[in-house]
Order: sequence, then structure tokens, then C-alpha cells
Amino acid sequence: MDGSCKHFISLSLAWLAFFCLCFTFVSAELQRFQQPAKADGSLGFLVIGDWGRKGAYNQSEVALQMGKVGEKLSIDFVASTGDNFYDKGLSSPCDPDFKDSFTEIYTANSLQKQWYSVLGNHDYMGNVRAQLSPILRRIDSRWLCRRSFIVNTEIAELFFIDTTPFVDEYFRNPKHQKFDWRGVIPRKKYLRRVLKDVESALRESVANWKIVIGHHPIRSMGHHGETKELIMQLLPVLEANNVDMYINGHDHCLEHISSITSPLQFLTSGGGSKAWKGDFHYLDRDEMKFYYDGQGFMSVELTQTNARIVFHDVLGKVLHSLDLSKQLYTAM
Repeated sequence: MDGSCKHFISLSLAWLAFFCLCFTFVSAELQRFQQPAKADGSLGFLVIGDWGRKGAYNQSEVALQMGKVGEKLSIDFVASTGDNFYDKGLSSPCDPDFKDSFTEIYTANSLQKQWYSVLGNHDYMGNVRAQLSPILRRIDSRWLCRRSFIVNTEIAELFFIDTTPFVDEYFRNPKHQKFDWRGVIPRKKYLRRVLKDVESALRESVANWKIVIGHHPIRSMGHHGETKELIMQLLPVLEANNVDMYINGHDHCLEHISSITSPLQFLTSGGGSKAWKGDFHYLDRDEMKFYYDGQGFMSVELTQTNARIVFHDVLGKVLHSLDLSKQLYTAM
């Protein structure tokens, strides 16, 4: 631990105690963060997942293209779908991996915006509280990571959900894989609260676009495939509340699946660094719109009534795009 980080910690102890108290107090509902749209009412952001490898596996190359696309679109923020730091998250708020895999990689001027991040399963293998710590915001003010939270813009609401605790497999072999479950145990109570809070927030939302972001896929033809726990527990909530997009990582690919039972679009952006070539399952061709087993990222542009989603590869090439439109929401 270097002297500068010790200084950050000593300055932050009182603030951290207050933060923890406040976080405990508001844990009964999802925290909300305000993100203004542009003056013309539009919104633009990038989505990246499964990235933190100190620049290796083309992470730096993806970051370079993100900077170029971010500048072209004049993005407002970046969303991370988790697995932010490999292989085992961060060990502490002073872990050098934070700077080596984040601050010193995403250096383009266009990426000096707020980053909203959720946790992935690899993040849970480290010290989860390190990524949630306000000390990281003193090191790099772009960083904002929570378990589950809402980003409220003037034209859309983004609901970030902590999906790792939903996966039964992670609780079956505690000796094989060790996870930091502080704040999650007792698990059933935690999951009930998350689902209740998400359902309530979605039901009360008057945003014209409802976008849910988590680490694990609901639908995917990638290496990990579908997450049955999310299909059973989360998907009905999303469909009942007219969610437009579910965005995830976990599978190291880029992917678009269109629901045949609802308007919901399943979008995977997990190509931030290491990818899995040729590792996929087959899905119904009516649902499967696009799959790419390489590195890249996603861009989203929104207005009140239109959305454009674009998948970019490691060289910045446009691989696939999706245009959505809808009527302006009117509260009854």
C-alpha cells in the first residue's frame, strides 16, 4: 500500500462511516442517481463488460475505439456490465489493479464521464467492498459501483441489478470457488429484497425507456448460455413492466436476441477483453439476431421516441445495429 493511498484512506474514514450508515438506511430501496440528458433531450452512452485485464487481451485496443466512438457520439456516460477486474476483483481500495485496469486504460477525453458499474462473479471473488468503496472515487472520480441502483435520466431509467447472488452454482461448492458474500447472506432474504425493490421501481417508473442492466445473461447462445435462475425469477418482472432492453455481460461476446413473447431485447456486451472464439450454443433463428465471438462494445443513442443500438468490434467496425421506436409515454 503506497503513501498516497494511505492518505486517501485516512481522509476518508469519517466519510466512509457516514456513507455506510446512509447506505444501510436506504437499503430498503434502490439508490437513485441523476444523469442529465443533453440540451436537445437526447442521451448517448457506451456499454462495456468483462474488461479489467491491465490492457491485455485487446482491452487497450477496445478502449481506444471506445474513445473514438464516444467522441463521435458525444456520450454522456459509460455503463459496465461487470467482471470489472480479473481474475479475482480488487483486494482493497488501494489495489493497483484499479489504476492499471481502469484509470490508465480508458484515457480518451470522451471517456472522462461517469462510469456506472455493477458487480460480476469475478468481482465477488475479491473484496467486494473495495469496488463499492467511496475511496475509489477519490482516486478516480468517474467510478461509481453499487450492487443494485437506478440511474434516472430525463428520457430513460436504467436499473442496474446485482445478478451474481441469484446463481445457485456459486453457492454449491464453497471450497472450490470462494466468494465474498458479505452483505448478501442470508441469501434468500437478499434476493427477495432485490426483486421487490426492482419490481416496485419498474412499476412506478414513468420513463419512456426502461433499461435493465446486470452481469449475467437471461438469454444467450454464448459459453455460459441462459441463466435459469433469472429466467424464473427476474424475466417475469421485466416482461410484466414493459422493459425495453436487458443488457448483460458474462458471456465474452457481442449478441442480440429478440424476445418472441414481448418487445424485450436481450443485448450482450461482454467483449471488453478476452473473448471465446467458436464457443456457443444454438438458439431459435427467429430470436437470434446477431452473435459475434470477439472483442468489442456497444453504443446506445436515445431520444424520447427512438433508440439506436450499435455493436462495434475491436477495430471500431460496425457489426450490427438495431433501431427501436415507441410512442411518448403519457402517465394516466
